[in-house]
Amino acid sequence: MPDLDPLTFGPGQPCFGCSQDHPVGFRLRFAREGDEVVTQFVPGERYQGPPGIMHGGLVTTLADEIGAWAVIGLLEKFGFTANVQVKLRRPVRIGVPLEGRGRIARETSRIVHAGVRLVQEGVDVCTGEIAFVLMDQSGAERMLGGPLPEAWKKYCR
Repeated sequence: MPDLDPLTFGPGQPCFGCSQDHPVGFRLRFAREGDEVVTQFVPGERYQGPPGIMHGGLVTTLADEIGAWAVIGLLEKFGFTANVQVKLRRPVRIGVPLEGRGRIARETSRIVHAGVRLVQEGVDVCTGEIAFVLMDQSGAERMLGGPLPEAWKKYCR
């Protein structure tokens, strides 16, 4: 199972989901398995909403990150989140390992829909679809409000 490089977008990048340096981020790492990307994560106490349960907004953030890495790892493109549709099926328990899976559901030249699934103790706890807008370099720079980091340029459409 080949690991996807967590430094794909350069050292010190600020992503809450995948930066290995983010002080409170998820620090996710991804691997390709066939037509999916996969990650493992154990939610810690800092991520809880109700006692013992991961905050629903952070579960959605986790699903979004899995979708983003499906686009990166399977298409070698980068997209900005445009639409998030997830169903929180069961509480995500703090301290219990979970597996996240992302795949490409459908795509056009400008929009990619990634299907996402979070599983904890063999049960789907979150499923959904996230839409990402693919931009060329100038569009991405307008979105960021400045120059695109060099490591990101090859992932533009």
